[in-house]
Amino acid sequence: MVALTLTPKALYEEVAELLRQRIFQRELEPGSWIDELKIAQEFGISRTPLREAIKVLAAEGLVTMKVRRGAYVTEVNEKDLRDVYHLLSLLESDAAGEVAQHASDAQLDELNTLHAELEAAVDDRERFFELNERFHLRVLEIADNRWRLQMVTDLRKVMKLNRHNSLLKRGRIAESLQEHRDLMQALGARDGTGAARRMRTHFSNGLEAAA
Repeated sequence: MVALTLTPKALYEEVAELLRQRIFQRELEPGSWIDELKIAQEFGISRTPLREAIKVLAAEGLVTMKVRRGAYVTEVNEKDLRDVYHLLSLLESDAAGEVAQHASDAQLDELNTLHAELEAAVDDRERFFELNERFHLRVLEIADNRWRLQMVTDLRKVMKLNRHNSLLKRGRIAESLQEHRDLMQALGARDGTGAARRMRTHFSNGLEAAA
């Protein structure tokens, strides 16, 4: 087996990202044990940076540490999911309201461009997932509150553990697109209250599809 070539960036950060992608791609399934020895050998590294990487993922909620049993990929139950969606709804609706009122015309044009790309990706599920997340995070970036952005970024990592269940529901992608259209209409009208309400509706419907 050929060892991976990793740059000195901070080795544990690169290892964390490799593991993160394996979790998101279901190569490491929720509930599965993380075999440190096997992964360290596969990556061609010692177990020290691997353990540091696992600590990062544990802080993000993607990994659960069990006493004397090691690290496991987190399993998201229904309460976890509802809690995550509730917080995302509060944080992202607040951001949408601010964007409607304070974003520049150029920033709204950027969101319109992202939305158009999302519309065009309706038949490419993986690209749709990617663009959908990019759109939501761009709304947060434009709202310009780094603490809110950090909280949402971490919460969205946990949501990804269950993301396929929500948008795989029959008709959900079409519904999600319509909700985005409604949101864009409110943003374009500079309607902060309407934008916040439509973002809350988006998350409420997303939770119903995911649960």
